[in-house]
Amino acid sequence: MSDLAAGVLASEPRAIARAMRVVDDRTPGYLELLKALWPHTGKAWVLGVTGNPGAGKSTLVDRLIGAYRERGHRVGVVAVDPTSPYTGGAILGDRIRMSRHTTDDGVFIRSMATRGHMGGLSRSAREVVRILDASGYGVVLVETVGVGQDELEITRTAHSTLVMMAPGMGDEVQATKAGILECADVFAVNKADRDGADATVRDLELMIALGNDTLRALSRSRGHATHTAADGHVKPGEAGAIGERWTPPIVKCVATRGEGMGELMVALDGHRAWIEGTAAGRARREVRMGEEVREALREALIDAAVFDLGDRIDEAVRAVDSRAVDPYTATERLVAAFRARS
Repeated sequence: MSDLAAGVLASEPRAIARAMRVVDDRTPGYLELLKALWPHTGKAWVLGVTGNPGAGKSTLVDRLIGAYRERGHRVGVVAVDPTSPYTGGAILGDRIRMSRHTTDDGVFIRSMATRGHMGGLSRSAREVVRILDASGYGVVLVETVGVGQDELEITRTAHSTLVMMAPGMGDEVQATKAGILECADVFAVNKADRDGADATVRDLELMIALGNDTLRALSRSRGHATHTAADGHVKPGEAGAIGERWTPPIVKCVATRGEGMGELMVALDGHRAWIEGTAAGRARREVRMGEEVREALREALIDAAVFDLGDRIDEAVRAVDSRAVDPYTATERLVAAFRARS
């Protein structure tokens, strides 16, 4: 085992930070590092926090850190910020809202840039989570970029996904659009002291209760509920599970003042118990791992094909651009050439 991997397992902050840099930069040897850490992972609970920009995700994550620290958990945080398409830079300002935890040895906060990666996360966010897991952090919070309606990569990374919404950030039409329903395990309506909070809760209740057949099918494929509860809403403190199914609870909170955190923690605990204690929950974990393996395979195949085919890809591009061949035939030929070389 390398000294770096040993330092990560010993939970040395410098080693953890260096390992994250190695993985994020894809420095030679990063795969060997991840392979060495793999047997020591699988113990952390990963909670994704996503939602619209401006909903208060960073402030709520700050409160969640405090709540889990009060329980005695060591907490890792991965905060993802968007990268500018013009300069390539990123502010990485989420940690400013979590500054009160920077001197806590039981908290490790890592800010990351998307580097153009779509889906609300950076390309190496999952690997960074794994480093924190191997380092002994029992809870890892992943704050995504403010997502739209289809940027749902967090569901393939986190065990539980908390979707934040706030009054005045859309209407009932926004609430019923595909993506949010499939993503959420728990809803948090933040800034509940503002006008319109109750209307936002009602919109979410309606969305859950009246989810169409397409959403139901997608929900089942991801291990979520089909949302056929009588009112579609589980009140704070009640279980979200109906039999083997899970209905996302809706919790109102005011993150700046810490209001509603108790109810929110109950809802999150309920989902964790469902994941760990039901066949449907365990099946969902298997599906999530299957998607991760397929994604890793896809990336490995692309890298291998680009390396092996080299100039043939550029030749295919020029042929397609000159209309000498269609892109579909060009792709078929490239795949055949890659298979022949393999």
